[in-house]
Amino acid sequence: MSILRKQFLQYVGQTSPSPMLIEVSRASGVFFYTPEGKRYFDLISGVSVSNVGHSNPSVISAVKSQVDDYMHVMVYGEMVQKPQVEYAKAIVSELPDSLESVYFVNSGSESVEVALKLSKRYTNRRELISFKDAYHGSTQGSLSVMGGDELKSGFRPLLPDVRQLRYNNIEDLKYITERTAGVIVEPIQGEAGVRLPAIGYLQALRDRCTEVGSLLIFDEIQSGFGRCGSLFAALREGVSPDIMCLAKALGGGMPLGAVVSSNEILHSFTNNPVLGHITTFGGHPVCCAAGNAAFKYIKEHDLVSNANKMGELFERMLTGGQHIVDIRRAGLLLAIDLGSSEKLFKIMSLFSDRGILSDWFLFCDTSFRISPPLTISESEVIECVGIIEDCLSAL
Repeated sequence: MSILRKQFLQYVGQTSPSPMLIEVSRASGVFFYTPEGKRYFDLISGVSVSNVGHSNPSVISAVKSQVDDYMHVMVYGEMVQKPQVEYAKAIVSELPDSLESVYFVNSGSESVEVALKLSKRYTNRRELISFKDAYHGSTQGSLSVMGGDELKSGFRPLLPDVRQLRYNNIEDLKYITERTAGVIVEPIQGEAGVRLPAIGYLQALRDRCTEVGSLLIFDEIQSGFGRCGSLFAALREGVSPDIMCLAKALGGGMPLGAVVSSNEILHSFTNNPVLGHITTFGGHPVCCAAGNAAFKYIKEHDLVSNANKMGELFERMLTGGQHIVDIRRAGLLLAIDLGSSEKLFKIMSLFSDRGILSDWFLFCDTSFRISPPLTISESEVIECVGIIEDCLSAL
């Protein structure tokens, strides 16, 4: 073990007893490299963060330019900063008219916290509704609406008055009532193993929230910015939420989160009490400059179309003999289901040996993830599929 790896274990707080311990020296496009020169296909993209590829020149240029002007100057919301204004304008220009204002924060978990607080403040109600097998983050509030008990049972008590429904179950929508402040849902469930909404389900959810006066919150933290075959999953499904949570690819590789809503709803944070949500580093100018550059790159290079094409190519080429039992896909987010966790954990080891970085889903340990940068080329997909098929044949 290298000295740096030993120091990593000694000085850097750990999230599990068995970290990957892959040392990164550089990254470019869909690859990253170790100090020894080993190349890895990145099929995780930092969990859908690096949508425009590693070391994207447009993003790097934007970061360098903004650093030369200024970095942090004041807590969010007090100073007029051009990177925030330009990026917010660019985002809302691609969304339905009701999503007209952006509140920048630091992360996906914080964006969920903001959305939950906002729904309570605006409706003056207390009940929150989420869905089984949903993932919304690790802070106390976002953990409260998470769909998996194993990850939150050690941190109770969490927020009271939270109810969980079954995703894609129309019958359960009756539990959304005049008591419900907000309903938070992933329009495409990610950590459940890429579960797509049934036809008409999200519209039925929208209609029920409208009927009882509850706010509909879309968690687009993983599904946004081209990952699922449209700029945002809301556009793919033709359903407009009251609040949209964004993060991951939002920052172009820099830490950034946001909620998008109407001016009327967001105005709730300005009074009773004022400073309804405070965030020091939210909307950091360097992060906003990086995110805006990445957003422009996605649109100018039509990465949405490439996500659909390359996702379809992965799906068409992967056979896996008798080992693949299902493939679920939305754009360039794929779950390759092997039917057993034993096979999954074995193929993770084979992948690492052959230079592929993948993982499983938090609430689906029978499927491995394919979500490379949206810049991946046809030749890179073909090469990657060849390695995956070799690993599957070795199971």
